[in-house]
Amino acid sequence: MTNFKVHTPDPADLEGGLAALRGDCARMAPHWEAPERAAAAPVPPSLIHGVSVPPASARLLDAMSDYGD
Repeated sequence: MTNFKVHTPDPADLEGGLAALRGDCARMAPHWEAPERAAAAPVPPSLIHGVSVPPASARLLDAMSDYGD
């Protein structure tokens, strides 16, 4: 069995405020890369045929309020 050791420079501050959160995000930003965004090609109207919704899902959506509770 392999024992992986994890090194964290600072322990997580679960009670920190916004400044601590922003600092955590700033430290993590170099570890994440955003993928190249490809431009979405328009879909011709001839390929749009509508949407089918199962009856149970339609009842669920119909029972939901329009603006939340």
